[in-house]
Amino acid sequence: MSRREVGQSPDEVFDVVDEHDVVVGRAYRREIHRRGLLHRAIHIFWLRADGQLCLQRRSYAKDNCPGLLSSSCAGHVDAGEDYLAAAVRELREELGVTVSPAALSEVDYAPWHADLGNEFVRSYVLRGEHRTTLAAFEVDSLLWRTPAEVEAWARSQPEVFATPLTHLFRRTGVRRALGLPA
Repeated sequence: MSRREVGQSPDEVFDVVDEHDVVVGRAYRREIHRRGLLHRAIHIFWLRADGQLCLQRRSYAKDNCPGLLSSSCAGHVDAGEDYLAAAVRELREELGVTVSPAALSEVDYAPWHADLGNEFVRSYVLRGEHRTTLAAFEVDSLLWRTPAEVEAWARSQPEVFATPLTHLFRRTGVRRALGLPA
């Protein structure tokens, strides 16, 4: 089966990191997830000028949180790749949005946590209007709400949101970037 059919490839290779986010090896995606190894990921929160936040409904073909609402864009950092390069790549792969690294502002660095899938996560904000071309194997759909509406919705119906998103929504840097009370 191709990545297009399953939503991800078990043969992707990621850096394995220690508790200080220092690379200590490499492993296949399937092995990292099966063994609960620490690794790296990015999340992007895309805000339009009208204050609306883009939420991504993850593809139902994903192995993790299928069909749940997540940040605008999220993904693993590939082996040998840095966080910012991964963010630019994931935006292009998932949403068809091509931006320069300067278009992304880092707003948070979260230490690994079980709610984050044992990932260290750097979160970025993207602002403005951008045309999208969704990768169906990654993204089911996009919807727009204010950050306050997302927060209230996640409190009332947490089961429709991916756990990493609700975890990141509690982090001060993300909250400040989204205009929510810290």
